[in-house]
Amino acid sequence: MKPGYNTNGLAFHRWDDALNLIAETGYESVAITLDHYCLNPFSDNLQNEIADFKFLLSKHNLSSVIETGARFLLDPRKKHHPTLISPIKEEQERRIDFLKKSVDIAFELNSDAASFWAGQRDNSVTENDAWNYLVDGCRDVLNYAEKKNVRLGFEPEPGMLVESMDDYDKLFQQMNSPFFGLTLDIGHLQCVEEPPISEFIHRWKDSIFNVHIEDMKRGIHDHLRFGEGDINFPEVLKAFRDIHYQGGLHVELSRHSHMAPVVLEESMTFLKKTLKEI
Repeated sequence: MKPGYNTNGLAFHRWDDALNLIAETGYESVAITLDHYCLNPFSDNLQNEIADFKFLLSKHNLSSVIETGARFLLDPRKKHHPTLISPIKEEQERRIDFLKKSVDIAFELNSDAASFWAGQRDNSVTENDAWNYLVDGCRDVLNYAEKKNVRLGFEPEPGMLVESMDDYDKLFQQMNSPFFGLTLDIGHLQCVEEPPISEFIHRWKDSIFNVHIEDMKRGIHDHLRFGEGDINFPEVLKAFRDIHYQGGLHVELSRHSHMAPVVLEESMTFLKKTLKEI
């Protein structure tokens, strides 16, 4: 397993400075959140940025995943919207187009996966219709990703249509593709599921393409610094070791960007110490 960090936790840094800091701190992987300031898929300068990204990833020997959870990138008035389950077809298509662009970028950077989620259900959409929209949208993106040989990591997220591992299993069975796997967020498991977290890691060992890691308290969806929540991290990291997970463990603390250099260092120190203990 490779300690990593999400660029959404360095939102006030230029992206090249962010990559340099992540590498200098000792991380081996980076979760790249496509955003206004970082590989914006709608930027006229995208191809130049991709070339510069390739150079820095190679220079620092960093692996990567592509993340698609930026705030207000597709809609300046509503965070994380539109989604795959938005009530209007044109809005769903805007999200699908964005996800396909993220697959293109993952292909260009030889990333381990492109990661995405379902979205929150609007009250005007029935649960049955939302699931139909989600399945159709996922299949569309999956068909595109398969042609590019890019893996998709789907992330269950508290408060969204797919928030639990049972929800994810329902979607996973319908996709039925080796290119459709899991972005497993450790904090989300702590928030939504009954412990121990290690049981979910073992159960889904063959489908984990990407990992987000942070501390969290039971029932409260708030990404916390290590030691501020209730997660048993020695047990979690031992489970990843036991299943021989080789991908990135990406620290996701987007609300700590104002103190990113400090949190970068302390998170790495914590992960190194815990990994040594196990």
